[in-house]
Amino acid sequence: MKKTLIIGASPDPSRYAYKAAHMLTRFNHEIVNVGIKRGEVAGVEIEKPGEIHDDIDTITLYIGPDLQAQYHDYIVNTKPKRVIFNPGTENYELEKLLDQHNIEPLRACTLVLLSTGQY
Repeated sequence: MKKTLIIGASPDPSRYAYKAAHMLTRFNHEIVNVGIKRGEVAGVEIEKPGEIHDDIDTITLYIGPDLQAQYHDYIVNTKPKRVIFNPGTENYELEKLLDQHNIEPLRACTLVLLSTGQY
């Protein structure tokens, strides 16, 4: 299973990050929720960005490019194998930075990857 860090986690059931957290756990992937809102999603507390997790396989983004710059160092220091840019989060600058650090940038939808067995 791929431990996944969700950036942009939200306790709002209408948000795709919320849906992804539940689907990831349903598919037995351990999750870490990172966001600015308090609460929990899929039984996991939402934490503020800060603690660097050293066992993350995948980061999945649910924040737009305008908010991503403040997470660049956090993402790179986490050293995931890949970062999924969900629709609306595409960011050439961040993708280039990831390439420089041997982290795979992937433009895809976490929900689709999970539901089609490609995650």
